[in-house]
Amino acid sequence: MKNNISIIKILSTLAFVFVSVVGYSQQRAQYTQYMYNTQTLNAAYTGTQGTLAASLLYRSQWVGIDGSPETQSFSSHGLVKDRIGLGLTIVNDNLGATNNFEVNANFAYHIKTGRETTLSLGLNAGLDILNVDYSKGNYANGLDPIFQENLNNLRPMVGVGIFYYGAKWYLGASSNNLLNSQLYDSDDEIITERKSQYYFMGGYVFDVNDSVKFKPAVLTKHVAGSPITVDVSANFLLRERLSLGLAYRYDDAVSALAGFHITNKFFLGYAYDYTTTNLGDYNSGSHEIILTYNLEGLKKRALSPRFF
Repeated sequence: MKNNISIIKILSTLAFVFVSVVGYSQQRAQYTQYMYNTQTLNAAYTGTQGTLAASLLYRSQWVGIDGSPETQSFSSHGLVKDRIGLGLTIVNDNLGATNNFEVNANFAYHIKTGRETTLSLGLNAGLDILNVDYSKGNYANGLDPIFQENLNNLRPMVGVGIFYYGAKWYLGASSNNLLNSQLYDSDDEIITERKSQYYFMGGYVFDVNDSVKFKPAVLTKHVAGSPITVDVSANFLLRERLSLGLAYRYDDAVSALAGFHITNKFFLGYAYDYTTTNLGDYNSGSHEIILTYNLEGLKKRALSPRFF
């Protein structure tokens, strides 16, 4: 029995490597705490939190499987002259033998549409650097010419987004990159293909009482040729300090989330994903940690019922 499990683990690892280096359809990293990391998904979110905000995230997915995804991201943004949001996002994503590094400058223009509602239009532009290190893989034929030279490629990125929000709700749609691309080897075989990924998001904040707020949220992701991914979450904010919640990613994982405002300006969040597919037999789940900073801190939060 143990030998069978070991064989399956090896086959799973080889499958990850194979997917990442031959016929690899490049998709962006996924996040469980997307409600605290919105700028990396939607440029129009830039500047919505006020003067200065930043986040730092680390995610380790499917712990226990060699070559499984590992992601680090950083974002910082602020509002300039009441209407213009400027920001920067950096994402470092590893999967098997591949490393994908993205740097984007974000711009958003905010239009007041009512007393408490704002429409934000966003644009991001930057670079996507893809590296494939074939020495990190195991192959049936290591002498195959395709594995003799590592892949290094730099490609431009251009994305757009829209974010419409009020004091208690938000709706958004975005794509971080509208420029599809394909890379070929010397025999004109596709090595990797980058397709546009589209996000649709929404959330609402309910005031349960003076001390408790409840926010359900949803995020959908779509890539041409792949099934739509749907994330739903439900978070409670207790006394403006402690956040607790649950999330579900359709046909993939259930998650527990917890966060705490360690100071008025710093928030520390953690999420654990339990895999609900057969892959769950061969990993110990996924872990995600996020640290956020807001210059205006809880003072601004106390004046508004929203926490997104």
